[in-house]
Amino acid sequence: MAVSYKPQLNYADFRDLTDQIQFQSTEGKIWFGEQRMLLMNLTSLAAFRREIVNSMGIERAKGFFLRLGYLSGIRDADLARKLRPHCSELDIFLAGPQLHSLKGMVKVVPLEIDLDQETGEFYGQLEWIDSFEVEICQTELGQLDQPVCWSLLGYACAYTSSFMGREIIFREVSCRGCGDEKCIIEGRPAEQWEDADEFAKYFRADPIIEELYDLQAQVSSLRSSLEKQQGQYYGIGQSASYNKVCKMMDKAAQGKVSVLLLGETGVGKEVIAKSVHLRSERADGPFVAVNCAAIPPDLIEAELFGVEKGAYTGANQSREGRFERANGGTIFLDEVVELTPRAQATLLRVLQEQELERVGDTRTRKVDVRVIAATNESLEQAVEAGRFRSDLFYRLNVFPVKIPALRDRLEDLPLLVEHFLNKFHSEYDKRTLGLSDKALALCLNYRWPGNIRELENVIERGVILTDNNECISEEALFVAPPNTNDTPPSDCVDSGGKVIGTSTDKVEGGWSDQILSKGVSLEEVEATLMREAMDQANQNVSKAARLLGLTRPALAYRLKKSGILADT
Repeated sequence: MAVSYKPQLNYADFRDLTDQIQFQSTEGKIWFGEQRMLLMNLTSLAAFRREIVNSMGIERAKGFFLRLGYLSGIRDADLARKLRPHCSELDIFLAGPQLHSLKGMVKVVPLEIDLDQETGEFYGQLEWIDSFEVEICQTELGQLDQPVCWSLLGYACAYTSSFMGREIIFREVSCRGCGDEKCIIEGRPAEQWEDADEFAKYFRADPIIEELYDLQAQVSSLRSSLEKQQGQYYGIGQSASYNKVCKMMDKAAQGKVSVLLLGETGVGKEVIAKSVHLRSERADGPFVAVNCAAIPPDLIEAELFGVEKGAYTGANQSREGRFERANGGTIFLDEVVELTPRAQATLLRVLQEQELERVGDTRTRKVDVRVIAATNESLEQAVEAGRFRSDLFYRLNVFPVKIPALRDRLEDLPLLVEHFLNKFHSEYDKRTLGLSDKALALCLNYRWPGNIRELENVIERGVILTDNNECISEEALFVAPPNTNDTPPSDCVDSGGKVIGTSTDKVEGGWSDQILSKGVSLEEVEATLMREAMDQANQNVSKAARLLGLTRPALAYRLKKSGILADT
């Protein structure tokens, strides 16, 4: 349905947008919906633009800022659709100009807007008043010989193109930055501009020194090829804890030592195991992965070590086991603690003698296999409980490596998210805008009990539920809000622009008043603190004393007095 805008219509009411602003001052965050925002002074941005122009030249700087605005426009178009789902096409579209005004970038006055989403027809003419980019150019660069509102223009192009579902180009037909009386922009479909192809070049990355970048790309490609040849791919991660694991695996890969991978379920043990194989001298040999927990106990020996025809009912033919298939390469035994006692004994012999007997056979066969085992349980406890052979444990435990849980390397989470987004965008032939800032913040505060496997599933769900050119929200990731670290109360902005508090149940004075109001005695507070400190210190009095800022004798005295420890 075609709709038109004329200046006499009410345009100033955008309280639904101001309601999206929240200040989390204690956390150092400002939120606009699910987007994290920044407050910056204009002087800093002016200096930044001057540096970019001086370094790149006018034309490349123009392309840079057009692309910068373009990315912001795409995000805001997604936000507008979510905030005004039941409004008219015009009201939804006007959220873009209103957002520009709300962010302090420019006052936007629509002069004429004709749009029809069904046919794709669009024409818009708007006036920009007090553009921040004009102010920057006047103070830092002086008057230019061309329009200067580059990022604002990129925003308008992206926002309208996303809204209309087709390419819409805006151009500044007059600009105060180049001496005109007003800043006026006009927008219409790309095919209606004669120089549309020329203008589109600004939205493609243009390297400063193409030759240098070409050389860098070649070096990067050669390095990547070399790394693949050497098998130095250990998954996604740059954190210190993960890099430490990778360095340890590098050392183990060059030898023949058995490796025991420890860590919670879902941390990527098989990825690490395969990387060790690729990094080793056995890289040209087979890599065979076996989940010991997935094979029935009465079949585990036949699956691992092979079976001869007639060995048991149903064994109609002889066949190789996994160890024989892995001959000359590497076998990865996941959940090795689930092996039956007989299978453990046979595995020990393979490790010691490098030979095996198939089930139902009397002939021994030589095998040359490197074993990488993994478990998410404690093998020491399994040995103590009699579930696992101690001699096999000592044979496997030559080179143990613990892979950190995802919650212990959260700095790697954005890289993992990007990896899974690319994977599922390709699988589902979709292109979302990635996680919203708030969704990413939620992920960074979540403990991820299922680790990387859980993250992968969550991202897949988000991609499935999110339409093209939209941000993945918190609701798309999780069916119900997950348990995270407590989020401090937020302040928001009222319709008059004042920051107001939203928490109605604050207790004046903080935790001390809460304790007093609940009638908790000093002895109870002290006992609770001491118990918590002892738990965190694994019942080590000296460590607990350091946590509480006390000397060991002082804490020992209080522990005895309170009866927490009878003898320290």
